[in-house]
Amino acid sequence: MSVLRAQHIIKTFQEGRETVNVLRGIDLTLERGEIVVLEGPSGSGKTTLLSILGCILTPTGGELEVDGRKIDPRRPELLPDVRKRSIGFVFQQYNLFPALTALENVEFALNIKGCRGPEAQQEAERVLRAVGLAERLRFLPRDMSGGQKQRVALARALSGHPPILLADEPTANLDSEVGGQILRIFHDLAKKEDRSLLIVTHDPRVRAFADRVLHISDGLLAN
Repeated sequence: MSVLRAQHIIKTFQEGRETVNVLRGIDLTLERGEIVVLEGPSGSGKTTLLSILGCILTPTGGELEVDGRKIDPRRPELLPDVRKRSIGFVFQQYNLFPALTALENVEFALNIKGCRGPEAQQEAERVLRAVGLAERLRFLPRDMSGGQKQRVALARALSGHPPILLADEPTANLDSEVGGQILRIFHDLAKKEDRSLLIVTHDPRVRAFADRVLHISDGLLAN
């Protein structure tokens, strides 16, 4: 069952008088529990595609359905609600609040989704324990390693049970051993909790954890 479906996605930008065709007709589906890796050179359109699939940008053309909801590009004000309910993001730079503990970083994300108080704290503790940070709940980011910070970022993405996880270069700042640990956590949680995961990466190690590997070049997708 597809939890994300994109059909003939087109994205253009205006640079002065010139129209730049970044995406030129992308067809992509993501099945429940599936791990898909998206590779491509810089400038190929992969970050733009990830932003559209994550309901940060709207496409210029084509159709997008996320978790059973058709995305109307004429109603960008509805995108934040789709992101809150259906999508978890993991970023290369972690994007943690430096003054908040691991627990508070995840709780804050849950607050944005409307989950507050004891319920938010319990959920934050659950996902942090799930990624192996039971002993680091009250550590600040400055007191954690890169791998631990990425685990907090993953816990934040998992919080609230979004069916779709989108990861942008999640192992880029990690050494081989720690990167492998993070990828195994991604894989095990996606399969155990039936999450769908799309990873944009240059890291060839990620392929071993994928159900499918896709390549994008010049705004076009190939298997």
